[in-house]
Amino acid sequence: MKNLHQIFLALALSFLQTSCAQDNPYNNEDFVIETVKVVHRTDLEVLVWEINVRGNAGETVPSPAGQLDGAPVLGYVFPTSLSPTDVGFGATEGIVALALTSHPDFDDTPLWDENSDQNYGNDGIIWHPHWVVLTEDKRVAGGLSVKQFKKADQSVVLPPTNPGMPMYMDSPGYPVASKRHTIQVVVPKYRMNNKTAFNYDGVTAYMQVNTSNDQLPMIGVYAVFSVASGDLSLPYAVNEK
Repeated sequence: MKNLHQIFLALALSFLQTSCAQDNPYNNEDFVIETVKVVHRTDLEVLVWEINVRGNAGETVPSPAGQLDGAPVLGYVFPTSLSPTDVGFGATEGIVALALTSHPDFDDTPLWDENSDQNYGNDGIIWHPHWVVLTEDKRVAGGLSVKQFKKADQSVVLPPTNPGMPMYMDSPGYPVASKRHTIQVVVPKYRMNNKTAFNYDGVTAYMQVNTSNDQLPMIGVYAVFSVASGDLSLPYAVNEK
């Protein structure tokens, strides 16, 4: 757990010290977190993850860059104490997070047609979920990036619903809904190794894709807008209902 807390401390320090969030054009009330919660619905055996914001959750989406390199990504993110193996990855170090994202320049959910137009490759702008493994990355202002691996590394285990990128990222296809101040995602318990006892936090952030500079991560966190706990200590526990 020591490494986990070191990573979160690095991000917390970045959040407190950098002006990137204030300067970011997407830093508005739609990303100011008021509350965060995860509820285990025992009647349906699902977990409902929820972030409530001061503005309108999910209303702000990125303006397209027109290409993959430099493509903007906005996210409502739940960092957790779950193990990578709980959500289908192989054993690896890092922070498991459930990220709800929007990005108009690319589609990384090839199995799912979120806008129901029979085209599986054009709906990246619609808010959708990813499991990711985050790792500390001082190359970007937000202090974190999605963990990468070499394509030739045969030891890496990813869930079968991964989008085929050389990162610890999955596109599980859970339903996401936003209304007024709230954005929610529903996750079947069995898709999380039946884990219902874990800790979590809530973060809103701006991320960006990189395909041209080997000195930067493929997906890095460049600005953190809001942290539910204020210190990324993962203080929240799952409620039973």
